[in-house]
Amino acid sequence: QVQLVESGGGLVQAGGSLRLSCAAAESIFKLNTMAWYRQAPGKQRELVARIFTTGTTVYADAVRGRFTISRDNAKNTLYLQMNTLKPEDTAVYHCNTWRPGIGPERSWGQGTQVTVSS
Repeated sequence: QVQLVESGGGLVQAGGSLRLSCAAAESIFKLNTMAWYRQAPGKQRELVARIFTTGTTVYADAVRGRFTISRDNAKNTLYLQMNTLKPEDTAVYHCNTWRPGIGPERSWGQGTQVTVSS
């Protein structure tokens, strides 16, 4: 069974916007902090943003003020609204859980490609 399914990526010009979605299994979503990660070719995966079950959010410095993470607990769905996109945002974006000292805990989904042209 696929437990994490990302969607919403695409090709946009710098300054544009995209909204990513992550459909998660209830067993993953309900009691966990959820996060968006991204990885560009040849680079390490980085944590973009995370949101606790309470709704509290934390952002990486590179995206703070431009990206907004949210969750719909009734639908077990995670979102990432990305505004004022920059070429350096180009990466494959994945969702997963997050835990201090551990990071992601579940198997990765397919991810969704975000490409920002200059």
